[in-house]
Amino acid sequence: MFPRELRTERLYLRAATPETVDPLTLYQHCSRDAPGIDDLTRYLTWDPHETPKATHDFLTDCETAFAEGEAANYVVTPREAPDEVAGMTGLRPDWEHDRAEMGLWLRPAHQGNGYAAERARALARVAFDRLDCGTLVVTVNVDNEPSLRAVRGYMDDLGGREEGTLRAFMRYEGGEVVDVVRFSVTQSEWAAATGAPPVSDLVVD
Repeated sequence: MFPRELRTERLYLRAATPETVDPLTLYQHCSRDAPGIDDLTRYLTWDPHETPKATHDFLTDCETAFAEGEAANYVVTPREAPDEVAGMTGLRPDWEHDRAEMGLWLRPAHQGNGYAAERARALARVAFDRLDCGTLVVTVNVDNEPSLRAVRGYMDDLGGREEGTLRAFMRYEGGEVVDVVRFSVTQSEWAAATGAPPVSDLVVD
């Protein structure tokens, strides 16, 4: 159902499994000792991993969700440094409501260079051309100004819009509930804005 690997101009998106990324390598960027981890996870719904086993189990869960069509989680790596983990991105379909939601985290060293927009264009192709979803959605913590700026930019390019604020919508692992800003783009809006490029151009056999 989901492509196992996508290749964009500057990035590889590879399905997250214990085989496609070394759990110890990913753990180095997800652990409590990782550089910038507090800033990275401040607006995310997951806490830093306590042990390498937690990272391995996370990747196993990603592999299961991928196989069962529940979600596609991808490790983001630069094409110029294919063994380096830049971050992770995901696409989660909601079949009942004919939509999919995408998310992203990038290590500080890989922020601010357009990677968010580049992988968003790729996942939009997956959502609309491969999965035939009616709508693609992104939600962002209202206090996460850098992400809000990035999402406003690429959702506008995709033909989407900012819908507004959803109050008390997102719950963090620690129990905190926060407001989010929701963005969306429909398949017809995306097609009108982009010409509906096929995802097959990005899929790595």
